[in-house]
Amino acid sequence: MNRAVYDERPPGSLVPTSVAEASRAMAGDTTLSENYAFAGMHHIFDQHVDSAVPRLQFANDDKHLLACCSLDGTLSIMTLSPSPPSVKVTLKGHGGPVTDFAWSLSNDIIVSTSLDGMLRIWNTEDGRCIREVRDPESSELLCCTFQPMNNNLTVVGNSKHHLQVVNISTGKKVKGGSSKLTGRVLSLSFDAPGKILWAGDDRGSIFSFLFDMATGKLTKAKRLVVNEGSSICSISARSWISREARDPSLLVNACVNKLLLYRVVDNEGTLQLKRSFPIQHGSQLVHSIFCPLMSFRQGACVVTGSEDACVYFFDVERNTKAIVNKLQGHGGPVLDVSFNCDESLLASADSTGMVIIWRREQK
Repeated sequence: MNRAVYDERPPGSLVPTSVAEASRAMAGDTTLSENYAFAGMHHIFDQHVDSAVPRLQFANDDKHLLACCSLDGTLSIMTLSPSPPSVKVTLKGHGGPVTDFAWSLSNDIIVSTSLDGMLRIWNTEDGRCIREVRDPESSELLCCTFQPMNNNLTVVGNSKHHLQVVNISTGKKVKGGSSKLTGRVLSLSFDAPGKILWAGDDRGSIFSFLFDMATGKLTKAKRLVVNEGSSICSISARSWISREARDPSLLVNACVNKLLLYRVVDNEGTLQLKRSFPIQHGSQLVHSIFCPLMSFRQGACVVTGSEDACVYFFDVERNTKAIVNKLQGHGGPVLDVSFNCDESLLASADSTGMVIIWRREQK
């Protein structure tokens, strides 16, 4: 077990400047600030108003298909084109607030978790519930994620501190695919190859697990205490941040009024703090993302929600004044953000149930 130390280590080692300058010249001389300038609101969805929308996510490799889940017990699949944007289908069936969901790689299935203790598998075309899997402990389900290399397998976290790998084709839990954390399991993320799984709990710990591709077995590897008693409410893994910063990295929201960026230092998922960025985040389940496109530009960008009702863009390579952009327009804490595949649209969701689609300025 290793404890996090909030040292502001100089990020100069992150990107070799000469290489960054060369690739920036290839891409044209736009800065990150210019690259992430937004022309304003493209659309507002309000079908979940009065109930928080804790998660939203664009479909994989898709510009116009977006889904979100709500504490009102439903999920929405929205299409942004053709205009005007509209709700394509509503997924109804959960008997309690929906806490998390994930798109399958081919976007034909969504899995969702709820406080009703059910994992549901949905057909995204017609909104039909294909299967429901009750938590073995009948406890609240708080988060889920697909195994990136095998979409038959989903990992689910519950309120009784347990992780479980579930085969969604059979509805059965995988033998050896369970483990226990120190608190309620709030966040999950695989590395791109699907070999390491990180899980965060509400006691301030991030655990890494080695995932056996052949059997679905989980083996506990490392534990990091970020901040005793703080909720680890968002974990995002990325193989590279940019073409020059080729460290595997983890982006973490941990209710410490900072967005945390870690370096993954070995093949067991050991984490070393690389940078932190000030945001207002003390209690809500706020999430963040890496920008999906690998940038030729100098620096690299991450986006996070915040309890001050704003969306923040940070350049992970800047020593000072790391804020690249700030979007205002929400009426409550921003809980989640998602880019579409070409970064032309950003979606953000808040605690009042509002979903805003932001359009990036076209250069």
